[in-house]
Amino acid sequence: MAGQNPRGLRTTNLDQIWDDLKEGIQQIYLTQDMGKAKYMQLYTHVYNYCTSVNNQGAAGKLHKKKGGQTGAQFVGIELYKRLKDFMKNYLANLLKQGQDLMNESVLTFYTQQWEGYEFSSKVLDGICGYLNRHWVRRECDEGRKGVYKIYSLALVTWREVLFKVLHTKVTNAVLNLIARERNGETISTRLVSAVIDSFVHLGINEDESGLTGGPSLSVYRSSFETVFLQTTEEYYSQESMQFLSENPATEYMKKAEARLKEEQNRVQLYLHPSTESELAKRCEQVLIQKHLETFYTEFKNLLEDDKDDDLGRMYSLVHRIPHGLDNLKELLEEHIHSEGLKALAKCVDTAVNDPRLYVRTILNVHTKYNNLVSTAFKNDSGFVAALDKACRRCINANAVTKQVGSSSKSPELLARYCDSVLKKSAKNPEETELEDILNSVMVVFKYIEDKDVFQKFYSRMLAKRLVHQNSASDDAEASMISKLKQLCGFEYTGKLQRMFQDMNVSRDLNDSFKKHLAKTEMLDIDFSVQVLSSSSWPFQQGTTFNLPVELEKSYQRFTTFYGASYNGRKLHWLYLQSKGELVTNCFKNRYTLQASTYQVSVLLMYNHADSYTVEQIQENTQMKMDTLTQVLTILLKVRLLVCDELTMGDESSNIEPKSVIRLFKEYKNKKLRVNINVPMKTEQRQEEEQTHRNIEEDRKLLIQACIVRIMKMRKMMKHQNLLTEVLNQLSSRFKPRIPVIKKCIDILIEKEYLDRVEGEKDTYQYLA
Repeated sequence: MAGQNPRGLRTTNLDQIWDDLKEGIQQIYLTQDMGKAKYMQLYTHVYNYCTSVNNQGAAGKLHKKKGGQTGAQFVGIELYKRLKDFMKNYLANLLKQGQDLMNESVLTFYTQQWEGYEFSSKVLDGICGYLNRHWVRRECDEGRKGVYKIYSLALVTWREVLFKVLHTKVTNAVLNLIARERNGETISTRLVSAVIDSFVHLGINEDESGLTGGPSLSVYRSSFETVFLQTTEEYYSQESMQFLSENPATEYMKKAEARLKEEQNRVQLYLHPSTESELAKRCEQVLIQKHLETFYTEFKNLLEDDKDDDLGRMYSLVHRIPHGLDNLKELLEEHIHSEGLKALAKCVDTAVNDPRLYVRTILNVHTKYNNLVSTAFKNDSGFVAALDKACRRCINANAVTKQVGSSSKSPELLARYCDSVLKKSAKNPEETELEDILNSVMVVFKYIEDKDVFQKFYSRMLAKRLVHQNSASDDAEASMISKLKQLCGFEYTGKLQRMFQDMNVSRDLNDSFKKHLAKTEMLDIDFSVQVLSSSSWPFQQGTTFNLPVELEKSYQRFTTFYGASYNGRKLHWLYLQSKGELVTNCFKNRYTLQASTYQVSVLLMYNHADSYTVEQIQENTQMKMDTLTQVLTILLKVRLLVCDELTMGDESSNIEPKSVIRLFKEYKNKKLRVNINVPMKTEQRQEEEQTHRNIEEDRKLLIQACIVRIMKMRKMMKHQNLLTEVLNQLSSRFKPRIPVIKKCIDILIEKEYLDRVEGEKDTYQYLA
């Protein structure tokens, strides 16, 4: 029993309290109900013993309080030893009950005993709280090995006595349950979960006290995880080989997807979370990585058959493997490229002269595979890049460009497509639809290498739409320029925007001219002029031409007015781009003819006579004979004029200078307003040739400017490095040809911008 010595310190003998303490501990481990009073009595026994002055020496040490007073002694080693012995004896008796059990029986025994033992050990740990807080902590602080908090001591003892003998059986039984579950059976997951919980909690190293932190996973990994991962790998390796030999790859992918999901759920249900990454890695290796070649082969078939769902499933599987998607990206690129070439090859004869067919064929291919990339491949950047590469290759080199022998055909056809969409017609789409079409145009445009070619053709066609007031929508025109500016910068669209400014200035100028006429003398005809700055518009000055007398007065009045308004400016009249309206009084019906200035000049001659020879017409108008021939051909074709020497449908034959062209007074048309201002073939051909010449000249100047800019900064460069830098800087506008770059270097050497370094034939230096 306890008492006090003459100095007033408490004395407690362990033998006096142990029987009562042991009985209480047995009650705890037998999970018998214990009242609060009994619990507090046991706690007090431990407290009294730990603070007793008995068993001095090794059993306890005096602690100094502030002021030098001697505090209570903390003892505990004997109690600690007896608790440890109790646990060993208790577990040894338990082991006798379970050591002959197998399979699910051993699991049931192990988990039941573990759950009871763990709970009881926590209760005992609470009773021994004072021992933990003082004696155990002091021993650990002083570096003593093999001393644990009582709960940790219980776990270590379980590991040494019971677990050491049963863990192999328990692990095998758990693996057997998991295998049965994989085979479709329903198992008691609570048994597995309890075993895993036990393995995790037993992870206390011999050199740890368990005072701080949670358990390590050493026992879980060595006794379960390692063998679990190995058996999992073996199971799925065998299953995957067998399943693939009996089923198509598409069904195997569904199986693999389901298995991976099952293993993920297995971790969440009863394994430790740390197992998830390594388990997934092992499963991915045997279910996916080992069968990648089969996947790659099947990928081609799925693309051919448009199996988007299966493609998405393959992507979700293969993306788990490092670099596994690389081959799929290459296969996708080649497939899209091939499909694009096939689509254009089918319609090459028509598409070469049909911009709508050409662009829509490209867009159909792009839309199909863009949808595939965004859905099946989750807009993966690598697959987006594969789509872009394939489209770029296809658009810049295909059956159409091969037939005409120039990669510039793609940007030209795209510009013509824009013109057909933005020009007024009976089939113009609604504003919202038109905006969608322009967005699709930009999809194709971004893939075009020769963006300067597009710029030239688009600029010329925009100029005609503006001059002839043929734009379907000013908002659409502005939107298109904004899109080009956003993608290529202000420099690319600078001239296009200045064209719109000139049109606004011209409207104001015409208003001023009308006010001027109102103050002086009004003209006999409705006359308006568009004044265009020569640096922004792509038009060339026309050839010699005699303006009709009927227009001479208007011409002179405006020239005088403009010269007075803008001193120092000179007007160059572009008759080829001009047009007018004629009202007829010579036919049964009164028609309004919309005609070019050249056509107007010819038709006005028939106010004075009913017939002329071609030679007379040429002398009066001063047009070149080939131009006049085309003007007359159009007028003959619409049957305003006739030539008795030519048969019907033969207007395109060579017209002789002596041929007589007369007015056809029986002319009829269902429409009273007739547009006869159709482009002349010579004009179109000349424009195309001139555009391509301008492109080549502009490219040479751009290359030279680029070379000078680079050399001015670098001062000295190797030939190959200079070529590479030029190609990089100009790639956003066009793809320069190496021979042209070399020629431009030679030109700059002649102009003394550059020079070759003496003794180094492939090195250039900049001449300031």
